[in-house]
Amino acid sequence: MTPLSPDRAAAAMAQLQEEVGARVVGHRRPLFELTVALACGGHTLIEGVPGLGKTLLVHTVARCLGLRFARVQCTPDLMPGDITGTALLVDERGHERFEFQPGPLFANLCLADEINRATPRTQSAFLEAMQEGQVTVMGESHPLPHPFLLLATQNPIEMEGTYPLPEAQLDRFFFNICLKDPAEADLQAVLTLGPDNGPAEVAPIDLAPLQAAVEEVLVPTPVAAYATRLLLASRPDGARPAAVAAALRLGVSPRGGRFWVRAAKGVALARGRHQVDFTDLREIALPALRHPLLLRLEAEMYGTTADQVIGELLEEVQP
Repeated sequence: MTPLSPDRAAAAMAQLQEEVGARVVGHRRPLFELTVALACGGHTLIEGVPGLGKTLLVHTVARCLGLRFARVQCTPDLMPGDITGTALLVDERGHERFEFQPGPLFANLCLADEINRATPRTQSAFLEAMQEGQVTVMGESHPLPHPFLLLATQNPIEMEGTYPLPEAQLDRFFFNICLKDPAEADLQAVLTLGPDNGPAEVAPIDLAPLQAAVEEVLVPTPVAAYATRLLLASRPDGARPAAVAAALRLGVSPRGGRFWVRAAKGVALARGRHQVDFTDLREIALPALRHPLLLRLEAEMYGTTADQVIGELLEEVQP
């Protein structure tokens, strides 16, 4: 696959944001972050209260990219086989054999709606798909199509009937994107939208050369060294100031750090550059680091958030 040049890649990413933004109003920054995640091939957790358009956002992105789309509505009675697929016993002229029937994970873009409503056993069915791009059923591995992207949504305010995502699964998400209430002008625009807002026909955007272009973006040694210093500062035994260290339970993992640097490559590409700058890392730090950074229960009880801790770390650790 021939990668796009930085200029053409930036134009493709801007086109995707324009096409999706014509239908999903009021989420410019989350849409930019999601575009970066898609260009980097990263699985994304989208968080927001009901009615903000999380599901509409994912549907529209799949349509604009021309990807095969599947949706899983997560509920407490959902079983792992409902997601991965299952082996069925088939009788052919007296000869019985097992035949694998693929589940909804076998799509290019899979939406796990309200993923925190699924039980831990069912949530774990996503892990192999997210990490290795395959699922294993009855001892046999089945590769998922390429590209494969998991976009999961969750509601942060409902607790009854939900099961918080385990740390191991959170760490496999590339981004945690938070949708906020729209501003006044955006809210007014939403209220006046017609039922069929947006273009009737969308020219699909090819994701493969865009993802290939991300691989060509360079990360200078000083930028990588800065990312390393901030990751080390996120550990409880290395954090500064003392208030940050007291709030931290677990720092950002090496995998989370790799995701962060890769996201910075996506930001640089969106700006039409072939090299990552310090500003790219700092700009995309919140969606990349807010979920692998774990806080102590006491800090959360006093209202401390991961975003606040990341902000203090960015102030403390300068390029």
